[in-house]
Amino acid sequence: MIRWIRRYTAGERSNHWLVAIAFVLAMLSGLALFHPAFFFLSNLFGGGTWDRILHPYIGVFLALFFLVLAFQFWRYVHFVPADRVWMRHIGDEICNRDERLPEVGKFNAGQKYVFWMVVVTVPVLMISGIVIWRPWFAAYFPLPVLRIAVLIHALVAWLMILGIIVHIYAGIWVKGSIRAMTRGTVSPAWAKHHHRAWYREMTGK
Repeated sequence: MIRWIRRYTAGERSNHWLVAIAFVLAMLSGLALFHPAFFFLSNLFGGGTWDRILHPYIGVFLALFFLVLAFQFWRYVHFVPADRVWMRHIGDEICNRDERLPEVGKFNAGQKYVFWMVVVTVPVLMISGIVIWRPWFAAYFPLPVLRIAVLIHALVAWLMILGIIVHIYAGIWVKGSIRAMTRGTVSPAWAKHHHRAWYREMTGK
């Protein structure tokens, strides 16, 4: 009898947590720069000057390690017809009526949407961040471009923050998901209940 099913390798988990830590640091340092009401967060980074210096480097770190994560999960995140059905029945997922949902693979449609949201937002944040990165690049761009880049950077950052909040909430809400990303394994019952097609693939049942 199978006691545990391997869901994530040690490398996948380590890289995920590096991305997660970088995201939290980028969010906190970015909020400190976004509005005076959040400036107190700069104390976590040694003050306003260090916050401004470290924020873009943290962003680069985040982008690089997310690129690795994207390659690790790439083959699992393409949308299939079952994902459209899953989205139409997302209310059943929320109410834990999984028997009404189609069989899904390693990732459900919600997880795939979060993945692609990050795929889109990270490059936009990188490009806009480079444009406004002082003292290295900002001097090469005219003031109107800098203002547009700041606006885009802020709006996309908030979109990413909201998406990741949903991702974290779902991970906590679905019991057993945290174990998958800390220990790398899930129970057969969890796999069969939440990701039946992946369960069949892993067990041959």
